Amino acid sequence: MTAARADLDRELSPSSAARDAQATLAQYRLRSQAARENLAHRADVRYGPHPGEVLHHFPPRAPGAPLMVFVHGGHWQESSKEDACFPAAGLLAAGFGYLALGYGLAPARRLPEMSASVRRGLAWVRDHAQALGGRADAVFAAGSSAGAHLVALAADVPLAGMFLLSGLYDLAPVVDSYVNDALSLTPAGAREQSPLLRPPPAAPVLLAVGEHETAEYHRQQRRYAAALRRAGTPATELVVAGRDHFDLPFDLDDPETDLGAAVVRAAARWRRG
Repeated sequence: MTAARADLDRELSPSSAARDAQATLAQYRLRSQAARENLAHRADVRYGPHPGEVLHHFPPRAPGAPLMVFVHGGHWQESSKEDACFPAAGLLAAGFGYLALGYGLAPARRLPEMSASVRRGLAWVRDHAQALGGRADAVFAAGSSAGAHLVALAADVPLAGMFLLSGLYDLAPVVDSYVNDALSLTPAGAREQSPLLRPPPAAPVLLAVGEHETAEYHRQQRRYAAALRRAGTPATELVVAGRDHFDLPFDLDDPETDLGAAVVRAAARWRRG
């Protein structure tokens, strides 16, 4: 392995800058299991024909609420909706309904298939918002890591807002990295699947990255935020002190944090509307 390849692999490895990634991932599992055990929900609701196109639905406490769809990370090849239920309790308390979206993983699925699934899932939630306890004009999407990338690609789905955490928005560096061992992206495929090079979403976007992340993740957020602003899309950037790639999503449902407070403000605005 060349020094350049080693540097690239390190920059695209979130655990290289995280404090204790395995402990945080264990918390995902424990908190998500607690949410499924303690909160009313519908498991494995199908939104599309592929076996991976299922979601867990935690209905809001009152009808007509905003809905938050969360798309998990894992470099497009790890994790699942089972480990993505941990924000449910806090978001229900904030006035949302919550949905953890599955989309299938590499290498069994290619990136265009995953992005099509996430787009289909978000559109399905909008189309069924009333039955899900929400409203079609108040569907939000949040994604972490690979999930942020996949949500950003769903620009053609009308959403009330996007919360994108620790995403990669230009996949050109991925092609020559270890991440591509499972994805098999070509340079042309990477360009096609890069939100930075695609039409931007019309919805307001909040981008967040942890203080303890690699320079590449910080660079990609700055570039995407700048591109969104040039296109006229409202974009807010956060660099969250004391957080890394893995524990940053814990702020999503915590109103005492800048990220969580932004989510709460969004819910309040749509409840009033």
